Amino acid sequence: MSSRSSPGFLARIIDWLRAGYPDGVPGTDYQPLLALLDRQLTKEELREVTRELIDDVNLSPEGVEPITRVDAGVAISGHTHEMPLEKDILRVRERLERKGWPFDDAPLNPDGCPRSEGE
Repeated sequence: MSSRSSPGFLARIIDWLRAGYPDGVPGTDYQPLLALLDRQLTKEELREVTRELIDDVNLSPEGVEPITRVDAGVAISGHTHEMPLEKDILRVRERLERKGWPFDDAPLNPDGCPRSEGE
């Protein structure tokens, strides 16, 4: 198992997402969130992150409509065919950047940070 696919790598990503969405990810943010993550994660990593977020459903407070497994499947397959609006992607990106997400659209290195030019 490479360090990039290690549980620690994905745990750091999940922790960032939970910090950015302490009350759970609202349904309106899943499509742009998946579009952003798709730029930095492999398809399998994206599926694993989505599974973790789905498992958070029971932790979501009342009033937040959490994603379901069906919603996640539709979002994962749908975002490859239909991109969310740029303003929605920007809104989600800014929210996560405030919590320290290292966006630069490059794949993440095993430490969960963007790859540098030399990697």
